[in-house]
Amino acid sequence: MSLRIAPAASFRAELNEDGAAKVGVWVCSGSPIAAEICAGAGLDWVLIDTEHAPNGLESVLAQLQASAAYPVHSVVRLPGKDPVIMKQVLDLGAESVLVPMVNTAAEAKAVAASAAYPPDGIRGVGSALARAARWNRIDNYLAEARAGLTVLVQIETAEGVANAAEIAAVEGVDGVFIGPSDLAASMGLLGHQEHPEVVAAVERTIELVHAEGKPVGVNAFNPARADNYIEAGVDFILVGADVALLARGTEALAERFVKQSAGSPGDTSVAARASY
Repeated sequence: MSLRIAPAASFRAELNEDGAAKVGVWVCSGSPIAAEICAGAGLDWVLIDTEHAPNGLESVLAQLQASAAYPVHSVVRLPGKDPVIMKQVLDLGAESVLVPMVNTAAEAKAVAASAAYPPDGIRGVGSALARAARWNRIDNYLAEARAGLTVLVQIETAEGVANAAEIAAVEGVDGVFIGPSDLAASMGLLGHQEHPEVVAAVERTIELVHAEGKPVGVNAFNPARADNYIEAGVDFILVGADVALLARGTEALAERFVKQSAGSPGDTSVAARASY
């Protein structure tokens, strides 16, 4: 007997709806408990990061399982463009993925191919062994898998901005996410993602991606900047991270309750460390 799971709306479908930007948070701790806390907070999506976080396949699986009970979309950011890792993460049951550092249309096409089974792509077939198909309990999984996935690529360099229209136009790319921090670094402005030239590049990318009819998102921990990008029309946005919220929250407690040493060097205030 085959298991039938009523399909929920994909992240891609919701991003293409008219309405408010989908607001989310990073989960970078590698903790399924943190993932569950974030998933149940009332946000639209969570991003489970494997690029800059201590995550492997087992911890990603645990976080997907922990967040599955909540009405939130879980997106897994891969560490790179490796099609083997794409295959493994999709087999874990990730329904939305984000691939970093996509700079050209050719790279975007390769990403799209890695998420689809032949003849449309190169994804390896292992559904009988995988949670994605509930170990062959889902009818027609192989034929219908790609339709339920959301494949996002990340533009985070000046080269990517220059190629934004071509990247967004690639069939199989369901949306584009902008990373201002690496973008600033590529523009010679390391650590200055609020620089007017970086902001202008982000806003230009938003326009180029939308012109191709694709949804576009951005990272913005500064609430005022997040508001600006929402006003500029982004479809989805990340406004914080579990580890940053914990760091800033505990620092605030220390500032409130622990006597600070006189003459401590530098600005150690919470505000000084709040942006990303």
